[in-house]
Amino acid sequence: MSDTVLCPKCSSEFTYPSDNMTVCSQCFYEWNPEEAASEASNEGKILDANGNELQDGDSVVVVKDLPVKGAPKPVKAGTKVKNIRLRPDSDHNIDCKIDGFGSMALKSEFVKKA
Repeated sequence: MSDTVLCPKCSSEFTYPSDNMTVCSQCFYEWNPEEAASEASNEGKILDANGNELQDGDSVVVVKDLPVKGAPKPVKAGTKVKNIRLRPDSDHNIDCKIDGFGSMALKSEFVKKA
């Protein structure tokens, strides 16, 4: 078994450790293998603005005013949204209903878990 670490940028096998980083000798990309491992474990999960994992049915709070196309006013910061549905395959990865606005999709980076 080999301990060769492949470069995440160019997939080269010619890498070497330097202090707490790993360096690719082909493209000179530097990365921390521990951070790369933690990012890989979060892949596929939907996280809120604070890094908490969201689940279907959670309640969230909007963290900033969000303009709504076609509506005269924005969704205000502090608005609580109940019973969200997650859509991991979409850019706007939360489906919800907001009182006064109806059904809409939100990005998880603009909400925090309630």
